[in-house]
Amino acid sequence: MINVTKTYLPNKAKYQKYVDEIYESGWITNNGPMVQRLEKRLAEYLGVKNIVLVANGTLALDIAYRTLGLKGYALTTPFSFVATTSSLVMNGLKPIFVDIDSKTLNMDANKIEALITPNTSAIVPVHVFGNSCEVEKIDAIAKKHNLKVIYDAAHAFNVKHEGQSILNYGDISTLSFHATKLFHSIEGGALIINDDNLVEKAKYLINFGIEDTESIPELGTNAKMNDFEAAMGLCVLDEMEIISEKRKEIYEAYVEHLGRLIQLQNKNTDSTQNYNYFPIILKNEAQLLQIEKALNTEDIFPRRYFYPSLDTLNYIEPKQFCNTSRDISSRILCLPIYPGLEKEDYMKIIHIVQNNL
Repeated sequence: MINVTKTYLPNKAKYQKYVDEIYESGWITNNGPMVQRLEKRLAEYLGVKNIVLVANGTLALDIAYRTLGLKGYALTTPFSFVATTSSLVMNGLKPIFVDIDSKTLNMDANKIEALITPNTSAIVPVHVFGNSCEVEKIDAIAKKHNLKVIYDAAHAFNVKHEGQSILNYGDISTLSFHATKLFHSIEGGALIINDDNLVEKAKYLINFGIEDTESIPELGTNAKMNDFEAAMGLCVLDEMEIISEKRKEIYEAYVEHLGRLIQLQNKNTDSTQNYNYFPIILKNEAQLLQIEKALNTEDIFPRRYFYPSLDTLNYIEPKQFCNTSRDISSRILCLPIYPGLEKEDYMKIIHIVQNNL
């Protein structure tokens, strides 16, 4: 069976050494040695100043909104994983959807200002499939209207924009380290916070709001990463070059054989790629379903990322309609891409897609 992705498992002996250290220290959670080590190494690897590790990417978004004290409306994209929207709703924020650009698949920055009202407190764009948003334009709009910017960078691990980490834009960027991601810690996530003054607040918000043993200044939650997860992250980080090279090989083969036949996502030419996903955009939903069926018959399971468009969710108020997002979501399919996918497998996928266009 070939799924759209597969968890990368690093060297077992190396992971066991970290586990032995954890057993020896007896410190397995509450900002343990492995978490501290991973925070330091990730900050250096990614080229960021302040990083706070958390239990998952959804909690990273949750803590970002709480840290910035957001209220009212937040402008976001309808084309993303559901957590981008649900995390807003769970924090009492109303998502106002900015429709997407049909080529880049990111929030259309030209449509943002028309949706800003006195109740708007933030913009929450997504670097969709690791493709950098128009960060300069978005940040300029936010500054003009005194809005906060939280970038959902769940797909954008190690993406550089004009020579620096894409995570350094906006007020906060969030990452997901779920087991299916390019970099993972089994479960996990992180906040990259550009204001030094907010880092300590985020750290006590992830620990029930406890600032110290005698002070609980705000309502917090339990969002801490544990040391076993951090140990996995340390192992995976050691092997990122292997992971990236294999993904690049598969990505480039897909582009070579399919790029002239179907629509691919337009990439930001000022940014690097991390080869996290390979989406193809078909002519219509009928063609997508035909290709999906042909692949499934061969025990190959691509994924309809992102479907349905989030403006169709029944718990969203006010009701909204984003034509481009709904159209793209109905005919986009992500093909399998992960280390361990052999050449004969991805070439088989290519041939099946070609034969069903």
